[in-house]
Amino acid sequence: MRILITNDDGVNAPGIAVLERIARTLSDDVWIVAPETDQSGVGHSVSMSEPFRLRKLADKHYTINGTPADCIIMGIRHVLDKAPDLILSGVNAGHNIAQYVTYSGTVGGALEGTIMGIRSIALSQHYNYEQDTKTVPWNVVEALAPALLKKLVHTKMPKDTLLNVNFPSCDVNDVKGTRVTEQGRIEHGLTMTERADARGKQYFWLGFFPTDAEPNPNSDFSAINDGYISVTPIKLDLTAREVTQSLEDLLSGS
Repeated sequence: MRILITNDDGVNAPGIAVLERIARTLSDDVWIVAPETDQSGVGHSVSMSEPFRLRKLADKHYTINGTPADCIIMGIRHVLDKAPDLILSGVNAGHNIAQYVTYSGTVGGALEGTIMGIRSIALSQHYNYEQDTKTVPWNVVEALAPALLKKLVHTKMPKDTLLNVNFPSCDVNDVKGTRVTEQGRIEHGLTMTERADARGKQYFWLGFFPTDAEPNPNSDFSAINDGYISVTPIKLDLTAREVTQSLEDLLSGS
């Protein structure tokens, strides 16, 4: 099985090294094409207005100045001599859940692989703050992902569907199991902070702050907060079919 890996935290992020070790429990044919720099929050964007610079870092290890989706396209269209059988995106430092999957470059890489007809899985590791320091328990995903992926890669999936997998922030022995979940809904937690530089000129930072979730025991949010691994199937089709009839009725006389 040929596996192509990308991420959104950048080629030097610890999560992609973790994912490579996980992937090598499945296959010896593992390739990496990852962004040069942190691409968190870019979603499924592609770079249409600037050229790419491809650098080979080692055998089967490449980086480009682009987004995770760019990396998947570069890997399949240029780097590899044949398409991969599986795309893994991550492991992201922090969960990718609820409506924030639309911002996630990790999920964006998996979306691009799905569009190109390849089984794709996004993986993220939730973390906590201890004494104002972010602590990511990489050992959780590294210990538990191999067995889970061995099941997921052989599971029959509908066309145009990817899997978004989130691991809870707890001790490995405290993980209670795996839940198949749905996208939750949490309050909007993005804020704009105004600051001034050394010359007194105004600038802004976009920040993310923890928010409350709508009660839903079947959600990805609930699963990881209850100590479970969350596996959420996501479709490319965004059509809201429940409103098509009402729209047709509204517009029938137009």
